[in-house]
Amino acid sequence: MKLFKKLAGMLLATIMVLSMSTVAFAAQGTNDNSGSITINNAEEGHIYNAYQILVLESYNTEAKAYSYKANSDWADWLITQTQYVSIDDQGYVTWVKDADPAAFAKAALAYAEEANINPVATKTADGTTVKFEKLNLGYYLVDTTLGTLCSLDTAVSDVEMFEKNEQPPVKKEVKEDSTGNWGDENTAEIGQTVEFRSTIGAKPGAQGYVLHDVMSAGLTLDPDSIEATGLKKGQDANSGDYHVVTTGLSDGCTFEVVFHQSYLDTITTNTDIVVTYSAVVNENAQVSPSANPNKTTLKYGEDSEFETVPSETKTYTFKVDVVKTDDKDKVLDGAQFKLYDAKTGGNEIALVKVSDGVYRLAKDGETGVEYITTVNGQLEIKGFDANTNYYLEETKAPDGYNKLAERVEIAVKNANLEASVSNDTWQSGGVHIVNKAGDLLPTTGGMGTTILYIIGGVLVIGAGAVLIIRRRTRK
Repeated sequence: MKLFKKLAGMLLATIMVLSMSTVAFAAQGTNDNSGSITINNAEEGHIYNAYQILVLESYNTEAKAYSYKANSDWADWLITQTQYVSIDDQGYVTWVKDADPAAFAKAALAYAEEANINPVATKTADGTTVKFEKLNLGYYLVDTTLGTLCSLDTAVSDVEMFEKNEQPPVKKEVKEDSTGNWGDENTAEIGQTVEFRSTIGAKPGAQGYVLHDVMSAGLTLDPDSIEATGLKKGQDANSGDYHVVTTGLSDGCTFEVVFHQSYLDTITTNTDIVVTYSAVVNENAQVSPSANPNKTTLKYGEDSEFETVPSETKTYTFKVDVVKTDDKDKVLDGAQFKLYDAKTGGNEIALVKVSDGVYRLAKDGETGVEYITTVNGQLEIKGFDANTNYYLEETKAPDGYNKLAERVEIAVKNANLEASVSNDTWQSGGVHIVNKAGDLLPTTGGMGTTILYIIGGVLVIGAGAVLIIRRRTRK
């Protein structure tokens, strides 16, 4: 049974005095069901099992003398554990000086599983206290599905143990590229690679650790980036310290990291296991104030049946509204733009058309449009990083209007740049870009000479009329 495998139950805290002084019960007898073990700070829902490894034959509390013999189920195994115990010709067991009780307990639990040894008592915690009663006196090992260590006070017949550990904690973090700091949220642009890490607070006696990670639709995992720092990645459960599963998952996870029991068995002190990986912000990314979450949980215990509280990060990206108007704030169409990462020169940022007047930043490998243009004088561009400056260059002005002489800065802070437009008139916000119309210039060869021709014609006609009148008068 996997339940027996880990030292989930207890740290054998009391050092032997001439013999194994783990349990010292009342002097009236050792095999009369007079003993009890109480576990405080128990974790509700977890199973606790008590194993009697040694029988307490007799003892003297004043002299601190205890006489132990092996429980029959454990006798053959104990003979082989010479690094921990010594057994004399009469079968009495004493502790080897400076031996590690925690390591002994781990080995004992592994043997219990291998030999299919049943516990003498089993309890499921329905609160914060678990009590085993009517136990024969002896040296007991307690295992729990929590996968933790407890201490055992052996001074009296009613032994108190304290569950020292909680469920193994998991902390999920994401790296903010602008500062290099790790935290529970960050900002990024579409197409950007984002770094994540999950830290597991592994406990001595760990068992069944499987890290589950769920990425939202706006994040695309790079499966080759998944690594457990300092550990050897295997292809499956038969190689390395862990292996990664990214396909065939039916629980909604994006990937799982399965830690092999052979590695977990090497953990003797609280140990941080750090898993790092990355993902690209993709075209499905939600725009602020909505976030793109990434959630991690750890399953642990016998058959990985217990689960930690999820730890989550949030990645944000932003949008910008652009409004094109004349000098009276009336919207204009017909302008064409390109986006750059610098005031002059720099690199053009590829943009993909989502719908008329709506564009987003392109991912690697995508070909952007030749230019972007307004609809009803407005543009929406999605997928910007925070605390970053971008620059719009007008490559064509609306007909009859002068093209801008320089690029227009888009300064994205930590919020969307949203504009308000009413009755085809810009009201406020966004990136407001104004074009001015050119004036009608004067021309030559127009009405000036035409008037001279007309006047000349009138004078000719007038002169002709005068001549005719004079001739008639003479006659």
